Amino acid sequence: MSEHPRTEPATPGATPATAGAAAPATATATVTATATATATGRAHAAEAARRDREDPLAGTRERFVVDAVDDPNGTVYLDGNSLGALPRGVPARMADVIEREWGRDRINSWSDNHWWTAPERIGDRVGALVGAAPGQVVVGDSTSVNVLKAVVAGVRLARGAEGAEQAGADAAQAGGRDEILVDVSTFPTDGYIAESAARLTGCALRAVPAEAVATEATPRTALALVNHVDYRTGRLHDLPGTTAALHAVGAVAVWDLCHSAGALPVDLDAHGVDLAVGCTYKYLNGGPGAPAYLYVAARHQPRFDSPLPGWNSHADPFAMAGAYAPADGAVRGRVGTPDILSMLALESALDAWQGVSVESVRAKSLDLADFFLACVASYVPAGAVETLTPVAHAERGSQVALRCADAGEVTERLLACGVVIDYRRPDVLRFGFTPLYTGYADVERAAWALGEVLSAA
Repeated sequence: MSEHPRTEPATPGATPATAGAAAPATATATVTATATATATGRAHAAEAARRDREDPLAGTRERFVVDAVDDPNGTVYLDGNSLGALPRGVPARMADVIEREWGRDRINSWSDNHWWTAPERIGDRVGALVGAAPGQVVVGDSTSVNVLKAVVAGVRLARGAEGAEQAGADAAQAGGRDEILVDVSTFPTDGYIAESAARLTGCALRAVPAEAVATEATPRTALALVNHVDYRTGRLHDLPGTTAALHAVGAVAVWDLCHSAGALPVDLDAHGVDLAVGCTYKYLNGGPGAPAYLYVAARHQPRFDSPLPGWNSHADPFAMAGAYAPADGAVRGRVGTPDILSMLALESALDAWQGVSVESVRAKSLDLADFFLACVASYVPAGAVETLTPVAHAERGSQVALRCADAGEVTERLLACGVVIDYRRPDVLRFGFTPLYTGYADVERAAWALGEVLSAA
């Protein structure tokens, strides 16, 4: 499908940014196209081929089920920011899980094949990619469920004693922390759940621009929920600075890493982040509906009070006790029985990262986007698109968002040309770059196809 099943409203306050090889680092303006595609021909094709030959990550493409980068009839897949490509090792691993572990070993697999400890084991592997030391990330549930856990538990942490939240009016009268901040352009589900969490904890919810969270937080702020990368525009927000500012007023920082984990260094521990959540089906290539993850900094784990205590997070789950006693460590973030099939598919998918650093992925991501913008400037008719993604590397995730009239129709026409992207209503085309399998020829061909489609419009 050209549009992700979850559709979103336009981002308030989104501003266009200049794209192109020589674009200023902070300017926001209409893309300037130097010439139409029909006038210049494939001016960047040879450069793309050279870059692919010299790419130190070129070999990792073979770890995924994607067409060869030099196949003119193959599909260009630039939608990994919605659903990552299938790692080649996953089908065989899943066949073994189903036929041997489930089929023959059956219930013994919880111990013999280590199913029971999978959430923490795989969590540590995800943690390594987001800068978290072992024992702080647990895999399981959806991002939405983990947002609820993190926000409610985060308010409880900010208020001090475990479970000490009061009704909203009482909290206000006592001068307590009675406010949750959420970035105004957040992914809708985060906003919905933050609103519900505010009701559960007696807080008011206040939406502010992500870049203003640092200055809007006050001693009344319990917590801020911020997206590390804006899902529509690809803007990268200031995680270190915002986290430090929240801590300065005694508030808790919760980060949504859905569009940054596996795309760029996050360094949760180094920046003192309190809580974080994220999905694994985008840049981590875990598969459709793959389980999400929850990060709880080690310093907070003894007081992490989940609003969803389940038998899997009990200190002695098989005692079947009537009273809840939370387990120690990251296990406290679990709820119910792990979704083993999708979890083990994710574990296999993470093998694609063997020998690859997040830093090398980030370097290629930035280079791919720069090259793509240069190609767009050459191939796309002047004034046909605007770049919403910041040009400055420090402010960019791993996607380029272009504002374009008739974005839905353009997306379908690109698909007919063998270029897979997605769009966000009403007018945003999203081109996602997953450096483990995206090549320079892919982005050059995508820009060329976009130019052809818009020239024919």
